[in-house]
Formats: sequence, C-alpha cells, structure tokens
Amino acid sequence: MTLFADADPKRQPLPWRALAVATALVLAAHAWVLKSTPGQFSPVADPIATAALVTRSIQPPPVVTPPAPAVTVAPMLQTDPRLAAKPFLKPNQPPAQSIRAEAAPELIAQSPLEAGNQTSAPANADVTAEVRSAQAATAAASAVSAASAAAAPVPELAAPALPQTTAVTAMALPASAQVKYKMTGQSKGLTYHAGAELAWRTSGGNYDARMTVSAFLIGSRSLASIGKVSADGLAPTRFADKSRSEVAAHFEPDKGLIIFSANTPSVPWIRGAQDRVTVFLQLGGMLAGNPAAFPAGSSISLYTVGPRNADVWTFVVEAPETISLPAGDMAALKLTRKPRGEYDQMLEIWLAPSLGYLPVRSKITQSNGDFVDQQMTELKSL
Repeated sequence: MTLFADADPKRQPLPWRALAVATALVLAAHAWVLKSTPGQFSPVADPIATAALVTRSIQPPPVVTPPAPAVTVAPMLQTDPRLAAKPFLKPNQPPAQSIRAEAAPELIAQSPLEAGNQTSAPANADVTAEVRSAQAATAAASAVSAASAAAAPVPELAAPALPQTTAVTAMALPASAQVKYKMTGQSKGLTYHAGAELAWRTSGGNYDARMTVSAFLIGSRSLASIGKVSADGLAPTRFADKSRSEVAAHFEPDKGLIIFSANTPSVPWIRGAQDRVTVFLQLGGMLAGNPAAFPAGSSISLYTVGPRNADVWTFVVEAPETISLPAGDMAALKLTRKPRGEYDQMLEIWLAPSLGYLPVRSKITQSNGDFVDQQMTELKSL
C-alpha cells in the first residue's frame, strides 16, 4: 500500500537509486560554482566585504604639537637648580591654543619644553629667524638714532629776560622827615577831600617809610615799606598795603624772588627793585646824587612792586618849574609817567631840590578824567 496516490496511474515511479544519483550531481554542481566564483556569491571570500565585517582600531595621523609660548623665568628659578629642572607644563597636558603675539626680547629665558620642541617645528624656526632679523634691524636703527642725537648739539634754553632798569650812579637820600598833604579828588563828577602823610625815617643802614591816607566816612589806607639802605639806594624787604585787610610782598634776593601773600605768582627779584612807597624816594635820591645825569627829556626806569604784581615804571624828566602849594611857592622838578595803554593812568610827581628832593606834590589822572591831587601842607623833621 503506498502513502501517496500518483495522479497518472500509467506512469511508473523512479527507482530510489536514480533519485540519489541526481541529487548528488546537483550538489556537486553547486559546490563547483561556489568555489569557482567566490567574489560574486561568497561574502567571506571577498576581501572588501570581509573588511567591512571585521572590527579593527584606526590609528589617527600624528599630531604636531606647536611650541609652547615663551615663559619668563623668575630669578628664583634661575638660581635654584631643583626648581629649574622641573618642566613648566605637565607632559600629558594638552597644548594651549597658539596666539600670535609680539616677539619677546632675547633676554627672556626659555623653558625646557620650548628647548625640546624647537627641532619639531621647522616652520616656527623660520618665524623666529624673521623676528630676530627684525629685532636686529630695530636695534641698529636705534643705535644710529642714539648716535645722531649724541652728536647733535643740545640747544641751550635761553634765560627769561629781566626787566631793564636805570642803573644807580650816585645816591643822596633826604633826611628823616614827616610830610603832610592835602588831597583833593574827583570821582564820577563828585569832588572829595582827604588828608595824607608821609613818614620817612632812616637810621643805621635801615629805613622805614609809610604813606597813610584818611578821609571822613571813607576810612584810612596805608602803604608801608621797610628795608635797608645800600649803595644802590633803598632795598625793600617787605611792602604792605592795608585797608580793611593787609596784603604784602616779600623781597627775597637770596632766592631771586618776590613772593606775594595774596597767592599770586611770584616774580623775579632784580637789583634796584622798589615798591610803591620807596619808588618816589629812590627817584629823589638818584636825582640828588647826580642831577647832571638826568637833564630834561631823559628817563628813569625803576622796577616797582605792588601788593600783587610788579612792573617797570618809566618816568620822563621835565624842565624845572615853580609851583604853588598850600605850604607856599617853591621850585620843583617834575617827572611824568605816561599812560601805557588805553585804560592806564598818568602819574605826575614834583620833587623839591631844596628839601632833598622830597615829593611835595603828586597827581594821578585816570583815563576817564577822574584824578587825585596831593599837595604838601606841612614839613616836619624827625
């Protein structure tokens, strides 16, 4: 009895031996095909396909480490061999990002790592050579400039010009005296009167001069000067202007300065410097000492110091004249200081030869016409 019924009852089944032989032939044919063409059918035999399936480690290309930046070696590291032998960077530390900077001076010491890395960076060696060339050129240019500067003569700074004044050829000061004056003034169309007094004393090579002006309802003002008497005449040491408060000028010939108490800049001291009181007495002493040296038309210039500044006052000598004063008529020599600017004042002074060239009258006229006229009323010996 068979397990399967054949569809064609007339057809006889193949014997099992024949089936076994056919099967063997088919397997042999397949084996021959696989062996003869492995590149097309077998992934194991293909070297490319095999590589794709096999895991392996890939070695990256060698990394060129840039030279470490120059590091200044502290003096302690230079002297202590134990510290100098230690590297400045850990060997396993990744190098920092290279930043282009100005070339360091040649005197900066190099670290051991820099010395070891120099041979592995030929491109950096070219840059170093370039930098050294530029440094050498700069040093040469600096040397040439220094040599030129040393060879060139250094110009001398010109000293500031000092005021030009009239030299004293002879001096004859008046005797100690007290001169009183009547003062008449005009200001903004109004006339006023005041009294004034000059107290002049000289003794033992020193002097004391004081001019005081006082008026009713106005108060008083005094100009005072003290100092020494020398061959050049009067040499003030202190000048003070006092009304409600006092400001002063200090003469310091050893420092070559005149210093003001009003916080204004100092001015140079020069030989023959006067103040606003002694200037009139100095003029009289110069004229009394050598009257022939100052004819009419000549001029006398004196460096005159006020409470806050100093200036050269130049007086023109005029012809002698006789003037009428409250004290009487007398001969006098007039000197005039002309205005130097649009708003400057004119100063006129009369000196009496018969009284040792003491000032017997003075008048100050402003640019707007206001004036102060001071005339002698009384003379008293001291």
